[in-house]
Amino acid sequence: MFIAQNLKFLRKRKGLSQEEMASILGLNRSTYSGYENEVAQPNLEILLQLAKSENIPLEVILSKQLDQLSSVGLDQLQGTWKADARGQNLRVLATVVNSENEEEIELIPQKVSAGYSSGYADPNYLEKLPTMRLPFLSKDRKYRAFPISGDSMPPVVHGSYVVGEFVQDWLSLPSNIPCIVVTKEDGIVFKYLQNRLQEDQMLRLSSTNPIYAPFNVPVSEILEIWRFVSYISKELPDVQLDHTSLSEQIRAMQSDLHSALGLKNK
Repeated sequence: MFIAQNLKFLRKRKGLSQEEMASILGLNRSTYSGYENEVAQPNLEILLQLAKSENIPLEVILSKQLDQLSSVGLDQLQGTWKADARGQNLRVLATVVNSENEEEIELIPQKVSAGYSSGYADPNYLEKLPTMRLPFLSKDRKYRAFPISGDSMPPVVHGSYVVGEFVQDWLSLPSNIPCIVVTKEDGIVFKYLQNRLQEDQMLRLSSTNPIYAPFNVPVSEILEIWRFVSYISKELPDVQLDHTSLSEQIRAMQSDLHSALGLKNK
């Protein structure tokens, strides 16, 4: 167990003296000092009080060496990730408006998509992008179009664009829906989403092409999420008809043809 090391680490992280930390836990300084020096072990009541005050699960305080975690990892343990995931902390959404003060749909060309994870919140980056309008979409929501490369998400093919609706509260997203997830490491990713933020502080992303394995993205790596609403492609999806469906369509075409010829003969 790492009780002594973790007590010292949490105290120093707050910039407290042993006496000040002891006072918070309702102890005298010499008793608390004994815990840090491993002369004695705190009882369960003290440990539970510490876990509650630090907002860290008790099993983590007992079993993990906190000073070996990154600051992001420690913030996640303390639950601060939830405010970010819900959009309660500042999340910059830059946008382009037209002369009538209406928001445009920015289209991210393939050639500049690699820089999106750096420029997504930069008005100078966005104002240089082409824009479009889709009248069937709501004017009360924010949309953006992203390029798709590769063959991981059929029927959406390489060279298509997917249009996404901006998601403010990531925790509200249901599972098994397609989304554009913008990450620090991989940039723009279009996948089906399994929302495991509440349980594991991460998303599990899957392709429709089974040759690509699912992978996990921790909440600390996510910059934006856009829920899929439409896609734009120059290619028709490849539809495979079974023998029965094909036969039925041929019979229907023949019937229509015979009817047309009969009307002409009259």
